[in-house]
Amino acid sequence: MTMDTRITRAPLPYDPARGAEAVARHMPDASGALREALVGMAGASPYLEGLLAREATWLASALEDPEGARADLITGLAAGPLDEVKLALRVAKRRIALLIGFADLTGVWSLEEVTGSLTQFADQALGAALRSALLPELRRGRVPGQDEEALPEAAGLVMLAMGKMGAHELNYSSDIDLICLFDETRFDPSDYAEARAAFVRVTRKTVALMADHTGDGYVFRTDLRLRPDPSVTPVCIAMEAAERYYESLGRTWERAAHIKARPSAGDLAAGARYLDHLTPFIWRKHLDFAAIEDAHDMRMRIRAHKGLFGARNGGIALEGHDMKLGRGGIRDIEFFTQTRQIISGGRDPDLRVRGTVEGLAVLATKGWVRPEDAEVLSAHYRDHREVEHRVQMVLDSQTHALPKDADGFRRLACLMGEGDTAVLRRHLTERLEEVAALTEPFFAPERSGARAPAGPEIAPGMQDVLDRWPSYPALRSPRAVEIFNRLRPEILSRLDAAARPDEALGNFDKFLKGLPAGVQVFSLFEANPSLIDLIVDICATAPLLSGYLAANSSVLDAVIAGPFFDEWPGRAALRADLAWRLHRARDYESQLDTARRWQKEWHFRIGVHHLRGLIQEPVVAHQYTDLSEVILACLWPLAAEEIARRHGPPPGRGAVLVGMGSLGARTLTAQSDLDVIVVYDGQGQEMSEGPRPLAPGPYYAKLTKAMITALSAPMSEGRLYEIDMRLRPSGRQGPVATSWKAFQSYQDRDAWTWEHLALTRARVVAEAGEHPDTLAADFEAFRCALLQRKGPGRGREIAQDVKDMRARLDAAKPAESAYEAKLGPGRLQDIELLAQTVALVAGSPGAETGAQLRAGAAAGLLTEDEAGCLTAQVTRLRQVQQATRLLSDKALDPEVVGAGGRDFVLRQTEDPDMPALAAAMADGAAESAEVVATVLDRLAGAASLPKDTPETAEEPKP
Repeated sequence: MTMDTRITRAPLPYDPARGAEAVARHMPDASGALREALVGMAGASPYLEGLLAREATWLASALEDPEGARADLITGLAAGPLDEVKLALRVAKRRIALLIGFADLTGVWSLEEVTGSLTQFADQALGAALRSALLPELRRGRVPGQDEEALPEAAGLVMLAMGKMGAHELNYSSDIDLICLFDETRFDPSDYAEARAAFVRVTRKTVALMADHTGDGYVFRTDLRLRPDPSVTPVCIAMEAAERYYESLGRTWERAAHIKARPSAGDLAAGARYLDHLTPFIWRKHLDFAAIEDAHDMRMRIRAHKGLFGARNGGIALEGHDMKLGRGGIRDIEFFTQTRQIISGGRDPDLRVRGTVEGLAVLATKGWVRPEDAEVLSAHYRDHREVEHRVQMVLDSQTHALPKDADGFRRLACLMGEGDTAVLRRHLTERLEEVAALTEPFFAPERSGARAPAGPEIAPGMQDVLDRWPSYPALRSPRAVEIFNRLRPEILSRLDAAARPDEALGNFDKFLKGLPAGVQVFSLFEANPSLIDLIVDICATAPLLSGYLAANSSVLDAVIAGPFFDEWPGRAALRADLAWRLHRARDYESQLDTARRWQKEWHFRIGVHHLRGLIQEPVVAHQYTDLSEVILACLWPLAAEEIARRHGPPPGRGAVLVGMGSLGARTLTAQSDLDVIVVYDGQGQEMSEGPRPLAPGPYYAKLTKAMITALSAPMSEGRLYEIDMRLRPSGRQGPVATSWKAFQSYQDRDAWTWEHLALTRARVVAEAGEHPDTLAADFEAFRCALLQRKGPGRGREIAQDVKDMRARLDAAKPAESAYEAKLGPGRLQDIELLAQTVALVAGSPGAETGAQLRAGAAAGLLTEDEAGCLTAQVTRLRQVQQATRLLSDKALDPEVVGAGGRDFVLRQTEDPDMPALAAAMADGAAESAEVVATVLDRLAGAASLPKDTPETAEEPKP
């Protein structure tokens, strides 16, 4: 479609006579809207008038199909002779500048098409210049080990487009920011220096081809100063050297710069690999709110250097105002967007986009920016960029400053198609001030007008605690102290408002003392004041959880980076989320650290939900169990893959990880370890098939030990779980992994009663190998059949064994506290033992205590009243146990957990006070102990059984 039919706006001629004369001389056949637009362009922009004079014939044909003309210009750069590049590039630049300028002024192309066209041209021009500069070096053999066949990938040299070019956002008179690197792995170490020297020459020649002014103009001004330490490094450096620099010395502004980085010319594949290696530097694994202050400081340094502070309180003075760097300008929108991306992009890859408007849209979708703010900033960004283009169009000047006089503003208004300069000035002022109002409170909250509270009056005892704070590790750096001092009044005020300020302050003191560093955490609090409420809540209630936070402060990211207070997603969704994160990790060690970070966040979430009354027992236990099962299900195959690298795939069908004890019964707490056993089936395969083959026994023993290490080894992100494998056949004396045949044989012939009791709570929780699903099904079928064979008809024998076990347990581990939930007659361990007993005698496969008691009642092994009594006691004791494990790593001591902790426990059990709870627990324990003893005596003596007891529960006659 021809351009004249698509014109939606037109510039006005600042000098009508000059514009009309230019069109009459160079494009006399133009008429109607096309002529009007050409007159406006030539009468307002001396630069475009000059291009029209040189390229009018070409433009006349290009207007018939502007998109086709653009494509021909861009693709022609790659096809032209390399020895004619210098002239060809300049002619092409004149033409593309004229076409883009006219398409922009007339509204035929959108801002994105304008900046995208400029960037596409720059990419192809840079590629042509690079090939032209490199080819002579290759022909002369000056790049060691490389010849002309290496020209397409530039012998390993890549030019990274940074800034606006990297984001496809080049403006009309942009320079192009580049970082030039070469892939040192293509060269022998002895050739490294020679290769670098050659690439430095090539880089300089490429820049000269692009930037030198000749009689035919220039292509693009080129800036290489974004490379690492540009004052001392050559213009092209090795990728490995750049990586080392960023890993050790890289600053926040360099991270922000790399958000937009992309390979533009040369070895694009090597450039992509390099940027992938740089991902951990650009995108930190934790939320990085410290970047806000870094970005703010950088904004202030730039303005101070450029003298751009202007009238801050009296409004924005338009004369000479910098549309890029000044208040409310383009850079404020870019910094606002990039800083938000830096904060959260490490956790959310969807935020890793290059474009500013695109970035705002994603941030709004993800909830980091209000949609209405993103919409306003995006609109103003486009408007600012159009103004910037018009300012640059006048004389092709690399400027972003508004005119300094009335004539200049009138010319700018004409290029904008606005006949009333006052209207233009009003719109400019409104947009600049609205951008400043939206962005400055983010970077510098103190400007928003809100005053920090003065803080409470400091009591003498309180002052003693505060006096210790400067000695803590978190407050050793000046920057941490500066941020914390801004937070301190608010923190103290909220601690003072807690129900028991002294306890809250004491626990906050422990939290602060345990923090290894402060800048990141304090920045997080400053940007998200609601987190202070959460910390105070935890410190006032759960000292153990506040200590956990001090050691794992990164879990606070989850509170603000996702649906922290949403409903529990369930095992399937959790497993999919973790599997996705593990897939993105670089290697096995990174996967284990990823799993640890992920588990800590969800573990903390369960604790906070419990603390705030959003969930209660048994939901708490089920969520802790879901979490552990997802970790096991995801890491067990990864451990198998790691072993397979050295020893080949798992022989036979594979192996299953079987959850026992509390894991099997789904009753985990905040501090539970995991009881597991491993069963494998080699299916007669003698050796694995790999570089270092192993027989099935040693293979699966090695796999089991690798899994234990994966779960319990201390790493940079801590541990996952402690593992207990004492429930495996033969206990500590048995192999860590048991073959399927040996397991069946042992359980049928050699297992003790307690081992059959343990099997009542066994569940397959993870699988690895070629066909582990069939092994899992076989295991469950065998377990159910075994319980049927070893339980019904053996009530007397089983009950007697359990009575003996019960006596030994009571003697070895008596209850030491009135608030003991687990140990002692009539408490959890005692009732769970009876539940397993009646489940075994009834031949029931149910793993949870409640289900086992119901199965026992259904089988006539205990009455409904007895089952109800025990179930009620289990409910109360589990409530106390779950609360205790969240509050303390020891038995519940009302004085140690404090008043906040006591209140939390009482909210779980709905008792009026701690003495009432102790009395209720004691009464329940006495009644439950009597029921347990009665049922066991009944089973052991086979007496007083209800008449409707099923035959399967009958004892054999003597």
